[in-house]
Amino acid sequence: MSAEDSNPAATPTPCVDTQGDGRWMSLHTRFVSDSKDKEPDVLFVGDSLVQLLHQFAIWRQLFSPLHALNFGVGGDATQHVLWRLSNGELDNIIIITLNCHLHICGGIMAIVQVIKNKLPQAHTLVLSILPRGKAPNPLRERNAKVNKLVQETVSSLPHASFLNVDPGFVHSNGSISHQDMYDYLHLTPQGYQAVCEPLHAHLKSMLDKPVEN
Repeated sequence: MSAEDSNPAATPTPCVDTQGDGRWMSLHTRFVSDSKDKEPDVLFVGDSLVQLLHQFAIWRQLFSPLHALNFGVGGDATQHVLWRLSNGELDNIIIITLNCHLHICGGIMAIVQVIKNKLPQAHTLVLSILPRGKAPNPLRERNAKVNKLVQETVSSLPHASFLNVDPGFVHSNGSISHQDMYDYLHLTPQGYQAVCEPLHAHLKSMLDKPVEN
């Protein structure tokens, strides 16, 4: 625990309001309210890639019918998500499937543990971090290493699983197309389609499984 306690990514921390407009806390307050009024079967939590998904037609086509909520916030790191989940966003949800697109292994696993503590019935589906950058780069290599560590750690947990959602964005020459990621980080509609269709099928198969007593 001492190693985790010294890891900022695994320490619940509210986002600093550098802009002075209270936007982050306003979103958190809205999410807490949504969790009281709605009963989602699927909850997406994460950063801008999760948040922006809500703006595309594929959200309405695939995920709204699954009674899904989107609690993504652009710029969030794991410590910010941990704070949000520990301060009301899960308190009124009975059973969920949570999908995280986050950054650091220790922080991701801390989030999985918070969900387990607050929602023992829930299953946490951790999505792989997507590759980034037009050409090979250190951040892409870091993401691949985090994915490997998270997959290995999650594989031993009965209440969580790992899903690689990369449909093959990196071409044989090591490049990523702007048609899939317009800024080589955030997804285009075509990119979301490639990620979300198999994700939707996986979620459907999980939700359709009979609940074990």
